[in-house]
This record gives sequence, C-alpha cells and structure tokens, in this order.
Amino acid sequence: MESRISIGVCGWGDHDDLYAQGVRSRDKLSVYASHFPIVELDSSFYAILPQKNYQVWARETPDTFGFIVKPHQAMTGHKRGGPEAAMSREELFSRFEESIQPLVSTGKLKALLFQFPPWFDCIREHVNYVQLCVRAFPRYPVAVEFRNRSWFEPQFRERTLALLNDLGAVHVVCDEPQVGTGCVPIVPAVTRPELSLVRFHGRNVSGWRDPGAGQNWRDVRYLYKYSEEELREWVPFIRQLQEKAKKVYILFNNNSGGDAAGNAKQFMELLGVKPSGLHPQQLELF
Repeated sequence: MESRISIGVCGWGDHDDLYAQGVRSRDKLSVYASHFPIVELDSSFYAILPQKNYQVWARETPDTFGFIVKPHQAMTGHKRGGPEAAMSREELFSRFEESIQPLVSTGKLKALLFQFPPWFDCIREHVNYVQLCVRAFPRYPVAVEFRNRSWFEPQFRERTLALLNDLGAVHVVCDEPQVGTGCVPIVPAVTRPELSLVRFHGRNVSGWRDPGAGQNWRDVRYLYKYSEEELREWVPFIRQLQEKAKKVYILFNNNSGGDAAGNAKQFMELLGVKPSGLHPQQLELF
C-alpha cells in the first residue's frame, strides 16, 4: 500500500551519497528509485523536453514512482527571451503538455509545480495569470509556489489561500530563509484535499539574496544542512497537513552541499515513513 506521505529530493543527478563509485549518469534515476518514491523534475524548467526523455524515465522507475514536474521558465515569468518566449502562450503551453504525456499515460505525473519568481507579487495582473495557468491544465494537479511575501501578508493571506482553493490548486508550503520580500513564511494550509506539497529550500539567510561576487547563485542559495531539531519542528506541521490532505509530498531542495538526500532520509525516520514499491537496492561488496 502506498504511504500517505512521500518524501524525495529535487533532481536525481547530484546526490553523490546515493550512488556507488562508477554509477553512470544514465543509471542514476533507477538507483535513486531504490531510495525514494518521488522526485522533482526541474530539467523541464530549462527546456521543453522531447517525449523520449519522459519515456525513458517512466520505464526506469517502479510502477508507484512519481514525478513532480516544473513547467518551463517562460511559463512562469522567469525567462523573457529565447525561442520559447517567442511562442504564443497557447503554443508554449500546448508543447509543454504534449511533452509530458509519457508520464501522464503511466500514471507517474503527480503534479505540475508552477514556481513563480520573487518579483511576482500580489497584484491583479498576477492573480489573473495564476488563474490562467491553473485553468490551462484541468487534467492534472497544479501546485502553486509563490516567492514574494506579499501573497501572505496579513491583508492577503486568506484571500491567497481562498484563490488557490477556488481553483483547486495545491498551495506549496515552503521552508526557506526569512529575508526581505523575496521569500514566503511557513503557511501550513491545504487548498486541495487530494494533495499537499512541501518544499525545503534550506535556511541560508546570507546566501538567499546575495551569493557573493563570482558565485553561482544556485550553488550558494541552497547551501544548508538541516539539524535534527529543525526537522523535528516540522513534524507537527506535517501532521497538520496530513489531517486535511489525502497525500503529502515532501521535497528537499537544499543540495548545494549534498545535504538534501541525507535530510530527506532523516525526515523519513522522524515521521516513521517507510516507502514501499521501490527498486531493490544493490548490495555493495567493495
């Protein structure tokens, strides 16, 4: 029986502690699926991928395995140039939807994750665009992650949650540094009874906004290892979400220093989660 709580990480390529020496890149997803039942796919954020990629990934994972897929960055306002930005909105959305069909047909698409940028604030134009995005994909669970604090300021918090509830969209609950407007507080609410989605981004306050000269912002922003005490603080939040949602998906994105997989396994133990239906793990003899 599939657990009501599924825990995984963002991407499968960079978690060195999961892979024995010599594991080829093309074999990593299969090995990953012996540790976790779900993964966030973010390569779809950078390109409209060919269907053959999704066909391979569906084939290499167990029947109960799930993918949280991020739509292309031109769909969320991150990218304003390039060939995708030159497409009409209808063509862009259509091509993205067409690309993911191998996951849809195998039942492995668990949600689309629309993560909006830090400058996407709570104004009427952006409210309208959120509505457009969710309504463009009525066949799939759509999760919405805001990165601008204005959506959850006291005067807008309940209206934001009501908007997502009315749309049937999943509110993404985040753990991230609390610095300035380009972040959101912890808001443990459920807006779609079928599913709650939680993402752990780390708490690197100094690196969240300013990676430093010559630094790759992704390498710095997500450089953080959660302590057991910090993870324990989250157990009541997860139980609260579990009371209102049939499924809770939890993803760790704090992997700049290779900490996501370890924290994910640590959180599994704290929550008493034992995933089933995984690939068998290979015995390491040497």
